[in-house]
Amino acid sequence: MSFRDRTLFAGVDIGGTTTQVVVCAEDLTVLDRAEVATPAADGGRAMIGAALGALAPLLERTPGRLAGCGVGAAGVVDSATGRILVASDSFTGWAGFAVTDAVQEALGVPAFLDNDVNAFLYGEASGGAVRGESDVLGMTLGTGVGGALWTGGALFAGPHGAAGEIGHIPGFGDLLCSCGGRGHLETLASGRSIGARYADRTGRRLTAREVAQAAGHGDQDALAVYEAAGAGIAQAIVMTAGVVDITTVVIGGGVSRAWPLLEPLILTSLAADPPVSGHPVRLVRAALAGDAVPVGAAARARQELTAKVAA
Repeated sequence: MSFRDRTLFAGVDIGGTTTQVVVCAEDLTVLDRAEVATPAADGGRAMIGAALGALAPLLERTPGRLAGCGVGAAGVVDSATGRILVASDSFTGWAGFAVTDAVQEALGVPAFLDNDVNAFLYGEASGGAVRGESDVLGMTLGTGVGGALWTGGALFAGPHGAAGEIGHIPGFGDLLCSCGGRGHLETLASGRSIGARYADRTGRRLTAREVAQAAGHGDQDALAVYEAAGAGIAQAIVMTAGVVDITTVVIGGGVSRAWPLLEPLILTSLAADPPVSGHPVRLVRAALAGDAVPVGAAARARQELTAKVAA
């Protein structure tokens, strides 16, 4: 078979700051990728337009036949209708937007929508750090904090698409969250919040990466911010383990770049307050890095279309 006859799948990750796109072979090998800024303040049509604009040159220079496109999008989604249900205040005109309709109209192939963290976990379970695991909690620490569940070897989204969303469960203080609630894990462990918590303590505004660097150089305020983030993440893991008995955890997102700092802080808190089962937590960093969400979205498209053919 020539390259022009091969089957391709596209994957899109629409995040609060950046949008990443990939073109994958049928075995999910990434053949090409691109990244653009997300026009989050300009509405759903602009965000999809930016994603498709980044994808178009990849498809032009990659021989093959596009079979489908998966999209991982920030917010609570309805995968069945392909719409965004709930979005944070980082986005304008995103809640209610019909994502899959817009993508299918533009590309002429079936499109499928997942929450971006569900897609992240799909990617890591399909070909990343937790490949072959049957039960996993996935967490992403980026602009916000997201969570997803993989149970019995398959994604468990729940009846309303919000299963595993540990980033927006209260019990982590009283700070105002981007979603309008208070005391959510996101107020401690997202990249935006790490910078804000450091500014609260020092009056200096730094990025999460800069706060991590400061902690590495002995800045006690920076270390305290990361200790609070690590303790909050550990608490979320224990809460999940107590409800669904999952103790394998994969963590990704921009904040996880500070893994040498973050991992021991999480493990220290877990040692002090372990899951009620007594089973040790297996904590791993995501292996696919920035590819996890778009590859996971492409994997979802491949699965849906394969199942349709088999039926």
